[in-house]
Amino acid sequence: MDITNLVQTVLIYALPVIFAITVHEAAHGYVARYLGDDTAYLMGRMTLNPLRHIDPIGTVLMPLVLYFATSGAFLFGYAKPVPVQFGNLRHPKRDMVWVALAGPASNFIMAIGWAVVLVALVATGVDESFFLKMAQGGVLVNLVMWAFNLFPLPPLDGGRVLAGLLPRGAAQTLLARIEPFGFFIVMALVLAGLISTWWLIPLIGFGSQAIGTLISPLAALLR
Repeated sequence: MDITNLVQTVLIYALPVIFAITVHEAAHGYVARYLGDDTAYLMGRMTLNPLRHIDPIGTVLMPLVLYFATSGAFLFGYAKPVPVQFGNLRHPKRDMVWVALAGPASNFIMAIGWAVVLVALVATGVDESFFLKMAQGGVLVNLVMWAFNLFPLPPLDGGRVLAGLLPRGAAQTLLARIEPFGFFIVMALVLAGLISTWWLIPLIGFGSQAIGTLISPLAALLR
């Protein structure tokens, strides 16, 4: 393992990852409070302080172990979920969809922001590879978080969205039964390469094209 290469990679991705995780979790709390649930606010989780969202195992230990175990080929991690009492929301079934979508939406917006930074760096003649790679990493990290969290299986945000959209009955009961095992199911699908092949790659490709289209007027203006 090349330690120098590892340190460079950590430094490049540290800021994008911290922002991606922190804003994602805080977004859930902000939207939940707006829609009637103060749980995250009262517990101090509606904050942009990354230390309030970092899980020692999921955010630090697991990614490091996987990085060394797979020589950087596979990374996975998670933050402490923001607590939301869906029963406190003014319209629980409908509002849980908006609370769940807030996290991935924040990541997509941040991906656009990092893409704008990248275009601005190139347009102003900045050729320092560290900053260029950080901006590129910011786009990638946020697109991965956006796409991954939209996967329609609890406890991921996409599972919450699906539960909110399905009619009450057998389908929602099935999702509730799956949720305690959802993390292990998702991990198995990730390790089997199914989520990457059939979900992440197509969705990230679509997101990249959408962002390219959105910022193309700015890129043309700065040329």
